[in-house]
Amino acid sequence: MNKKVSYGKLIFQRLLGLVLVTALSAGCGAAMESQSGSPSKNQSTNKAEDHSTDANSPEANSPEEKSPDANSTDANSSNTNSPDSKAKLKLCVTTSFLEDMAEVLGGDSVEISCIIPRGEDPHTYEAKPEDLKKMQSAQALFYHGLHFEGKMQDALKAQGGVMVSKDFPEDKVIQAFQGEDVPDPHFWFDQDLYAQAVSTMAATLEEKLPEEKSIIEERKEAYQKELEELKAYTKKRLTEIPEKSRVLLTPHDAFQYFSRAYGIEVKAPQGVSTDGEVSAYDMAETAQFIVDHKIKAIFTESTTDPQRMKKLQESCKEKGFSVEVVEGEKEGEGGLFSDSLGLRGEAGDTYLTMVRYNVDLIVDHLK
Repeated sequence: MNKKVSYGKLIFQRLLGLVLVTALSAGCGAAMESQSGSPSKNQSTNKAEDHSTDANSPEANSPEEKSPDANSTDANSSNTNSPDSKAKLKLCVTTSFLEDMAEVLGGDSVEISCIIPRGEDPHTYEAKPEDLKKMQSAQALFYHGLHFEGKMQDALKAQGGVMVSKDFPEDKVIQAFQGEDVPDPHFWFDQDLYAQAVSTMAATLEEKLPEEKSIIEERKEAYQKELEELKAYTKKRLTEIPEKSRVLLTPHDAFQYFSRAYGIEVKAPQGVSTDGEVSAYDMAETAQFIVDHKIKAIFTESTTDPQRMKKLQESCKEKGFSVEVVEGEKEGEGGLFSDSLGLRGEAGDTYLTMVRYNVDLIVDHLK
């Protein structure tokens, strides 16, 4: 397929500019100092399955009691000014995946700020001035790496950020296109790599919260056990799809790690970034592929425009073939989750529920 990777509009270009301007005007440029909080040891060990909602906001467990800002990037923040409250370690993360990971591992000992709000497309996100403030005020900063944050990666590193993909074996990182040094950043669809990212974050949190080390370790082990159970669930469900029908067709190329891990073919008219252009040739070739292979269903994504898939559906119809466009189990739900978790309290609002939701949606429409 004639694809083009467009990284000219990398997602954090504007934020990088803000960092550089701030550094020059303030005469700074040194990495963020490592600050270590010293909260008392949390006496209750939270199981990983208890973190399906915001671990730091008890109100999130009751939809009726949620504040209007429950889905904001600071929904995890709580008031620490009360004499009885413990100081929380201030974290800043770049995406909802890392936000969820930090909630599971850190429990009520952390206060989390997330740069890219849930439901927004990271590839086209335009950073705001307050995002820089979140980075600068954090005691620990986590980001994906693999160029998911674009040119901002150097600035995140300079701010003392921890790249959760830093220990991935080179041969496990998929290159977006053969012959080009462009890594595919969507590693979270491989549970083994995701588990390794969990370990990397846990090690940093244990260093920052030494009195919580044993609890963080217990949470990590419980969570990684759930990741193994998720792998088994995924493999079992995918066997329900006839082998000839195991083709996942999505708007942009976000599921190659999923393809490698579970042996399902993946095809997308767009490259790994949603700001890449799609030629008329690519669209026509994809439509012909759908017709030739009699693909039953094609999938939209929650962070991309569904119109592209509907145009493919129309192209197939012109060729005399009917294909279903899957937009979600209820109208307006948005199809598969790829680059963001769901809004809090809705489908796919944690990593574990997101993967299960995707797998169920894929199997139910392709089997």
